[in-house]
Amino acid sequence: MSVLAIPLVVLLTVIAGSCLQRVSGMGLGLIGGPILTLFLGPVEGIMVINVLACLNAILTTYSMRENVDWGKWLRIGPFMVLGSIPAALLIARIDTAALLVLVGAALLIALAVVVFGRKFVPQMSGTGPAISAGIVGGFTNTLAGVAGPVITVYAQAARWPKEVLAPTLQPCFFIGGLSSVLTKFFLGSGGFEGLHWLVWPCGVVGMCVGILLGKKIAGRVSRDKAHKLSLWLASLGALSALLRGLFTLGA
Repeated sequence: MSVLAIPLVVLLTVIAGSCLQRVSGMGLGLIGGPILTLFLGPVEGIMVINVLACLNAILTTYSMRENVDWGKWLRIGPFMVLGSIPAALLIARIDTAALLVLVGAALLIALAVVVFGRKFVPQMSGTGPAISAGIVGGFTNTLAGVAGPVITVYAQAARWPKEVLAPTLQPCFFIGGLSSVLTKFFLGSGGFEGLHWLVWPCGVVGMCVGILLGKKIAGRVSRDKAHKLSLWLASLGALSALLRGLFTLGA
């Protein structure tokens, strides 16, 4: 693959993910996690998504700030840091092929939780389930670049109003992405040394373009349709990562 192919993949992936995140509340981690895992590897690919998710969350939180419920965020966001630590320690102790399998499997499980969670997860209340969602979301975000599925299922079980769900997810993504990067960096389980410098400007440009596109089409495309598209694309990417890891282990 040519030197410029990877930054181009990052650009297109982030445009799609940021656009769908602006419309439906999730998308950048769901789509970017599995795709960048395939092209950059399960450590650097997820770390790039973690960094871009932080920036995306800042911009999206600002654009949706009127509907953010900070009280709900306080019961989840800070506890995502606790979940990121064991995930970073796990990443430091397994090889690339096994990590690909783990990332792909974690994504598929998280997606299944979103699809079937509303049907099987009972109604929840109190701080205990919120804290648990934050810890598990921090773990999955550090491992596979996705916190949205876990927190969304909790929010549905806790009967969050639809108008606050997507906006309140955004600051959760910020704290989740930040804690993921810092724990992996300081615990020695990840870094950015092997990345081409064009990955970062392409990621930032793709994010800005995606958010602008999402803002324009938000009133024309239903949130449910954008959410379903994110889930389908993420499922294909996660399955690809899982299969690549399994083939590598079997080779």
